[in-house]
Amino acid sequence: MSDILSQLAATLEARKGAATDSSYVASLYAKGTDSILKKVGEEAAETIIAAKGDDPRQLIHETADLWFHTLVLLAHNGLGPDDVLNELARRHGISGHAEKASRQHKD
Repeated sequence: MSDILSQLAATLEARKGAATDSSYVASLYAKGTDSILKKVGEEAAETIIAAKGDDPRQLIHETADLWFHTLVLLAHNGLGPDDVLNELARRHGISGHAEKASRQHKD
């Protein structure tokens, strides 16, 4: 299943050198972080709205859009899906409460 993530990551890297008039992703990169973040926020809101509806296909569609734009954000920052998958693997088997507590700064 992660093959598609690897393929998408490779495509997103390749789009860094593409012309902005021929590539949606290249145009997002050219607009910068704030535009990419705005798109991620829009897709997150649309995912929330879809989750409140009764159409599982719409939820899948919006989640795919959210994941895609999150992958664009990661690539823009020199990261990829493996970085997130490795973090998820690190957290696997750890209580969510314990993991969250480990991230809190203790003064």
